[in-house]
Amino acid sequence: MKVRYDPRGDILYIEISSGKVAETVELDDDLLVDYDEDGNIVGIEIWRAREVLLGEMFRKIKELGLDLKTAEVEG
Repeated sequence: MKVRYDPRGDILYIEISSGKVAETVELDDDLLVDYDEDGNIVGIEIWRAREVLLGEMFRKIKELGLDLKTAEVEG
């Protein structure tokens, strides 16, 4: 798996496999998925990546009732 980010376009591409893209499906305004001829996911493209990904992370944090100021990160 490879991840590429274009900061100018704010586009994140996650390459799942190196297969040839046969079809691209737009799942949402900012989410496109590339499939190979067998229907396997080749890659995922996220437009407005910062807003989309950070927005989703903040929604989940709020949903879980976590306070960002006091939350600890384990790694």
